[in-house]
Amino acid sequence: MFRHSVAVFALVVALAACGSRSDLKPAAGSSLPVAPLGRTDRPTAEELLVRSQQAAPKRSVELRSRSEERADDPFDLPPPDQ
Repeated sequence: MFRHSVAVFALVVALAACGSRSDLKPAAGSSLPVAPLGRTDRPTAEELLVRSQQAAPKRSVELRSRSEERADDPFDLPPPDQ
């Protein structure tokens, strides 16, 4: 059992080590997207991978540290009778 675990671990490590570390390039026969409106040059692949502040906003609400009574919700209506 131990040998089997070691063999599986070695296989996983070997597969993880064979990843590619080259620069990003578009697939053969395709190109990067066109330049955005108002920009004269095309963004590089690295620039396209960076998320904007709007795409990944920072959390602006604090988590509640203790249990509190919920406020009344005017939109929490019962289902209509059918």
